Amino acid sequence: MRRRTPSDAREPKLTEEITIARRFCGPPDSANGGYVCGLMAARLTGPVTGVLRAPPPLDTPLTLDPDEGVVRLRDGAGALLAEASAADAASLPAVPPAPSFAAAAAAGRRFIGLTRPFHPICVTCAANLAEGVGLRVFTGQVEGAPDGLVAGTWSLNGAFADKDGLASLEVVWAAIDCPGSFAWVAKGGGGGVLGTMSCEVIRRPAVGEPCVILAWPIEARGRKSIAGVARFDAEGELMARGRQIWISWAQRAEAEPAR
Repeated sequence: MRRRTPSDAREPKLTEEITIARRFCGPPDSANGGYVCGLMAARLTGPVTGVLRAPPPLDTPLTLDPDEGVVRLRDGAGALLAEASAADAASLPAVPPAPSFAAAAAAGRRFIGLTRPFHPICVTCAANLAEGVGLRVFTGQVEGAPDGLVAGTWSLNGAFADKDGLASLEVVWAAIDCPGSFAWVAKGGGGGVLGTMSCEVIRRPAVGEPCVILAWPIEARGRKSIAGVARFDAEGELMARGRQIWISWAQRAEAEPAR
């Protein structure tokens, strides 16, 4: 049975110390970008934009500092690693129709990482990580769709659930992180790192609930590639949507100016 929840945003808290466990790795020796953005989004209300300024380290004490509608993630020396603030829902992309569950499952079997190691350490997309260790989100080209429209099916493993049996907000964001990059790979582009992600979470999935994940390329601007991402339930009802900016590996340090 499907479980409905509100958008699950929370009121900002006082400054708190957190540690991102190594299991939530994205790029080598740093945290998954979607996971980090979701951690910050969980301290805000409604749609949120997260901006990554520097690679957040793993297994290291960090500080989340909410201040007048902006949540900032800092390292132990106070250096800014990431920040998040409210996003305008109107700035999020229109979402293409969801493919059928069967079409999404077939597309997922075309995921590039199933035939060769693409990013074998990433909590979101690593195919070599077992259920409950990685999220195992596999998206591939949808048959008959424009190049770059990728999809896959996914369900939440209980190892990533909160006390209510739902995906935590950071896991919601992490599960639609990598598909945006693979949309550009399927279109013939290269890989990169997440620079900015905006997301509106309509409903969080429950453990075992079948979902469809969709991603598509929007436009390329020099070394920045913009993608749209979405999650649907098995009947095609929208659960989350987002917009991402990916930075090519050669320019991974590039980001919007810090406040």
